[in-house]
Amino acid sequence: MKIQFKHQAFQRDAAQAVVNAFRGQPLQDFFVYRRDVGKGVLELDAQGFRNHDILLNDEELTRNIREVQISQELQPVNHVLRDGNGTLALSIEMETGTGKTYTYIKTMYELNKHYGWTKFIIVVPSVAIREGVIKSLETMADHFAEEYGERMQHFVYDSAHPKAIDQFASDPKIHVMVINTQAFNATGKDARRIFMKLEDFNYRRPIDILSETRPILIIDEPQSVLGTDKKNKTRQGLQQFNPLFSILYSATHRKADVYNQVYRLDAIDAFNKRLVKKIEVMGVEQIGTTATNGYLYLDAIVLSKKKGEAPRARISFDATSRVGLRTATRLVDEGFDLYAESGELEAYRDGFIIERIDGVKGCIRLSNGQEIYEGQAMGAITEELIRRIQIRTTIQKHFEREHQLYKQGIKVLSLFFIDAVEKYRIYDSGGETRKGRWAEIFEEEYVSVLNEVRDLYWDEEYKQYLQGISAEQTHAGYFSQDKKGKMIDSKVKRGETEANDPDAYQLIMRNKERLLSLDEPTRFIFSHSALKEGWDNPNVFQICALKQSNNEVKKRQEVGRGMRLCVNQQGERQDSDLLGDAVYDTNVLTVIASESYKDFSEALQKELAESITSRAVLVTAALFAGKTIVKANGEKLTLTESQAATILEELVSAGYVKKQKLTDKYFEDKKAGTLQLEDWQEDVEAIVQELDKVFNPDVLKVENGRGKETAHFRMERFNKKEFQALWKRINCKTYYEVDFETESLIRKSIVGLDDSLHVTAIRIAVTSGTLANIQSREELEAGQAMQEGKTKTVKVKEAVASGVRYDLVGELVQRTGLKRSTIVAILTGIKPETFGMYRRNPEEFIIRAGNIINEQKAIAVIEHIAYHKMDQHYDASIFSEHELRGRIGIDAIQSERSLYDLVVVDSQGVEKRFAEKLEREEEVEVYTKLPRGFYINTPVGKYNPDWAIVFREGAVKHIYFVAETKGSEDITQLRGVESAKIECAKRHFASISDSSVKFDVVKSYEKLKNIVTQG
Repeated sequence: MKIQFKHQAFQRDAAQAVVNAFRGQPLQDFFVYRRDVGKGVLELDAQGFRNHDILLNDEELTRNIREVQISQELQPVNHVLRDGNGTLALSIEMETGTGKTYTYIKTMYELNKHYGWTKFIIVVPSVAIREGVIKSLETMADHFAEEYGERMQHFVYDSAHPKAIDQFASDPKIHVMVINTQAFNATGKDARRIFMKLEDFNYRRPIDILSETRPILIIDEPQSVLGTDKKNKTRQGLQQFNPLFSILYSATHRKADVYNQVYRLDAIDAFNKRLVKKIEVMGVEQIGTTATNGYLYLDAIVLSKKKGEAPRARISFDATSRVGLRTATRLVDEGFDLYAESGELEAYRDGFIIERIDGVKGCIRLSNGQEIYEGQAMGAITEELIRRIQIRTTIQKHFEREHQLYKQGIKVLSLFFIDAVEKYRIYDSGGETRKGRWAEIFEEEYVSVLNEVRDLYWDEEYKQYLQGISAEQTHAGYFSQDKKGKMIDSKVKRGETEANDPDAYQLIMRNKERLLSLDEPTRFIFSHSALKEGWDNPNVFQICALKQSNNEVKKRQEVGRGMRLCVNQQGERQDSDLLGDAVYDTNVLTVIASESYKDFSEALQKELAESITSRAVLVTAALFAGKTIVKANGEKLTLTESQAATILEELVSAGYVKKQKLTDKYFEDKKAGTLQLEDWQEDVEAIVQELDKVFNPDVLKVENGRGKETAHFRMERFNKKEFQALWKRINCKTYYEVDFETESLIRKSIVGLDDSLHVTAIRIAVTSGTLANIQSREELEAGQAMQEGKTKTVKVKEAVASGVRYDLVGELVQRTGLKRSTIVAILTGIKPETFGMYRRNPEEFIIRAGNIINEQKAIAVIEHIAYHKMDQHYDASIFSEHELRGRIGIDAIQSERSLYDLVVVDSQGVEKRFAEKLEREEEVEVYTKLPRGFYINTPVGKYNPDWAIVFREGAVKHIYFVAETKGSEDITQLRGVESAKIECAKRHFASISDSSVKFDVVKSYEKLKNIVTQG
């Protein structure tokens, strides 16, 4: 497998922010100097190549940095800041899992492209991170070489082989050295060779050769690299590199070491943009003892999918056996007597009959009055018992997630954190090696859980996959090791050792692609609790901390090992571009914690919230006052205090703000596209943009992983003749034709752009041959660009290949789906001053121009689109290809009429009420929530309708119906693209069913019934 990389706007923005900080710095060829080749070597003409000095003064740098900060709504500096060594430093905040390494590699390429700088040193805090960076440089090499036309040379600093430094200094091309801090800040003799005159380096000091190149330092995880002491050895060592400047990249900067922050992608941004996994927590909590030697653990309340059937409880308890006391796990009903079922253990004699199983509260009540909730254990609880429960829970969750994702070609990994190597591997004095206790328990529980769940809703292919993997071969350890290869505990000084037992280390750190392959049996990884930054894997879906909770290791640090979006067997990242709204059906990280869900989630949320430093917390009039918004008609409006007050009043009266906080109603209407603001309706999108900047703690709220049920597709309901009659009418795929006049679209788009397009003016660095240099329509048509008084021919279709910064036409083709010739006609038709806005801010120009053209296209689509049947059809597999999970009574209902035994809804308001009505109304024969795999292609994106419904014959005039549930039934109140999709859906269904299937937007079942009964 080869992981695929793609261009993402936020990574490009982060790189551009650094580039823009040096606007005005000239693009220069390499700087040549006479290189020191060492004692006794006669090379008088030996050349070295170093970075050119920064030619900007502090005033110019300050102005640039402030402009970048203001454009990103960061606190602008009053003057350019330098670190304690006097080095210019820039700070980049990027949330864990969003591709920090990719971003700084791209930034190095961009700095080389714009200013000619070629010498970079990446400084990391540990061997683990160093190895991760090297792996990234290797795997991304082809991707960046294709983009920039040059392959970056890189190497790891090795004190025993310093000659690679000569190549670094003597080659004019872009070079990168990766070094961990122990190479220059440790006290051991070997670790300080970088400052020594070495015989095998011609009696030169490596640090002298490196410092002559004036390298740019990339500080990866500065909070770990720099430490808290401002005068420590690391900071002193960094100064000796004589850096041109430093760039600091982290998700958790130490506030005292934030300098000239030019980019922010914090936790709020990452969750809002769906760039990281969603988090859920399954707590394992010990509650008060009952002064008994026995124990009782409630794993889960199992709710029946059939109405009227009582819930059951899955419990674990002590029981006698032939070989003594053992742990029993049973699925039990009310009235279960632990005393009798345990073999009459005295510990359960009094008060241990299960009187009540409460599915709503998620608890059981014993006859002694004690209530136990899911994830709680009581009685004689040892640490080993708690760890066994955690390990078992992790394995259960792993199987559940693996079965869901196996059919999608996604390898599932689980990560165990432990606090001592001996818990996983024991080395006897005689040299023998054996399993530690946690490894033994893992293998015992793996076999036990597998035997329990293998007959669930599993297909044969997945069962065969599991049969080929033994409990012993499916786990591996990742730890530091000593010189003899023995795993060791290494916390503070772990970076000084080679991290891991050789086989597992190679697999985890250097062969990530193999670990991601379904052919590799390793699925469970044990690692030290001190593991911080440096190793993560996109396909870690479960993290279990088999250790006491403490403040030494932050919860954010733990979950960070699994926050990346996963990849499939083709190396494709399963992001929102690929999955759309289903991105969080697939990307969920479950933490199995040794404390309650409440305690863990509150602590994690607090840590995440503490990292949010530059956002408004409350919705007040001050949020809008003085802000300049772009109105729907393109006009710019700077809001007065009075206007800001009226906006706030409307938000409150509409129920969108209460006690200065955004309400659930706001988020539901925003998601549905039905926000209503009476006097500001035309400008609602601009207002939403401001509200998106408000800190909303609920965005960071993690879910409780317990109590969720999985919806199972019922083939027997699908095969009912009533549904099959509907299915045959709606499962046909179509293609569309838009027979509108291209000339008309071009004219309307030109008028729309000239009237409505406005972009924010910023200063940008321009390179030769970019489309940003085009001055007029004539130049665009002729393919000519002006650069410093010279004319250079640039063919638009060859823009990317010619090394331009943006392919303007290509970007707009991608955003609109129109032909290149149509886009060129639109761009050559707009006014010169409109086209000139591109030079001010290319990215914003592309985004806003694409939106305006799409609005015009949406109108044309509604007027002129036609759908035609294809010979392709959907089959029943789309109903089971994605797993649906929800909490009964919250976002799911039990169902006997749907194609699923559980109906999971997106909204707890409109959708849930609608589903409840469908379930209990007698005229409804069968219905289903249409899966995400059922969609209609439209010119403005894929569209997935909500419901397919069959009514009883004779009860209503229209037997078949496809419905879209919205908070508003007025299609004119929906966003342009959304209303266009709905109109397309109407024509799609009309074309494939001869109008026997009705499609409409409804807000309630009553509205639906009114439509079908009136015919």
